[in-house]
Amino acid sequence: MKKFEKLNTCIAVLDIDNIDTDQIIGSDFLKITDKKGLGKHLFSDWRYQSDGSECSDFVLNQNDSKDSSVLVAGDNFGCGSSREHAPWALLDYGIRVVISSSIADIFSNNAIKNGLLPIQLDKQQHHFLLSKNTSDIEIDLVNQSILCDQQIIKFEIEPFVKYCLLNGIEQLDFLINQLDQIENYEKTINEF
Repeated sequence: MKKFEKLNTCIAVLDIDNIDTDQIIGSDFLKITDKKGLGKHLFSDWRYQSDGSECSDFVLNQNDSKDSSVLVAGDNFGCGSSREHAPWALLDYGIRVVISSSIADIFSNNAIKNGLLPIQLDKQQHHFLLSKNTSDIEIDLVNQSILCDQQIIKFEIEPFVKYCLLNGIEQLDFLINQLDQIENYEKTINEF
């Protein structure tokens, strides 16, 4: 997992509500077990026409936003089934941050475990960012802030999640690194 501290990029806005995990990565691609290469299938029903050519009006196919690492999406992002392939596809494409006014819990948990930062904002802040397609944006995880058009937006994140993302470690790796302390604690418990 890559460390995450600060990210400077432009915004790609996908102003569609209720984007579910099947729209993020279709069920046809769930047999793939390697994370690499899933990015080409991200939003495939929206990005490609039936002949395989790109849909020029889709935001991630447009020159000004196709290299963005921040996706600002409509309300209720990542709803639907639990599908770890969804954050895998976003990350493989190059998206490091997803911002919405609400993000499904199961998607959010899968995202965090894979190094994708999900940020939930209130409706007013979210609406502001939805109007900023291709604008420059800075995501600062250390200070838990977003800078866009000289406006600073603060966001919340659990301290443990922040620690893992800043250090580029998965939650399981964190526990494995604590194995000596866990074993010592178990020894003291067993002595009583």
